Amino acid sequence: MTAYVIAEVEVTDPAAYEDYRKLVPPTIARYGGKFLVRGGATETKEGGWQPKRLVVLEFPSMDQARQWYHSPEYAPALAIRLKAARSRLVLAEGAPG
Repeated sequence: MTAYVIAEVEVTDPAAYEDYRKLVPPTIARYGGKFLVRGGATETKEGGWQPKRLVVLEFPSMDQARQWYHSPEYAPALAIRLKAARSRLVLAEGAPG
């Protein structure tokens, strides 16, 4: 079943975050993932939620999403993101297609 990584990100160190952005794409591709949303404008319709930056990744399965997040390939980028931004991130299974 398809799985999604959904992250709300507030960048606090733009220069360091740029390094993160360069490192991440090959790690996602290695685990079968792809970007569906990567920044861009958002428009709040309910609840007053105002994300500064929204990212949505799609993976073939929850297992692959977990493997990516905990992978040695992603670890250096994750360390940068944790220093360069405040984030909230969830993994969610999609509906069977």
